[in-house]
Amino acid sequence: QVQLVESGGGLVQPGGSLRLSCAASGSISGVRAMGWYRRPPGKERELVAFMTRGTATSLSIIDYADSVKGRFTILRDNTKNTVALQMSSLEPEDTAVYYCGAGRNGYNPDYWGQGTQVTVSS
Repeated sequence: QVQLVESGGGLVQPGGSLRLSCAASGSISGVRAMGWYRRPPGKERELVAFMTRGTATSLSIIDYADSVKGRFTILRDNTKNTVALQMSSLEPEDTAVYYCGAGRNGYNPDYWGQGTQVTVSS
């Protein structure tokens, strides 16, 4: 099992910035991808961004949702088993519960954090 603990959510004004952090612990040797996902009010959970750990035979892969490209940056520290999401130029449409996910691939995580609320409002 892998445990994921998120932190950093909150209320921010449009145009503002916020940083989310996630720490992984447990049986993390099988985790290749770590990323962020969100569930906007009344909608399904969606991918925000993920990053895979590079290996001796494959490069690290990073993928972002089109809606956040140029505004959000995913940061991963494999030595500390952490992943962060730096969000800037936030818009009301970014309001959602944000989840940290981890697993063998970034599109279908095997493990989830408890979620942290991000609200963008004036």
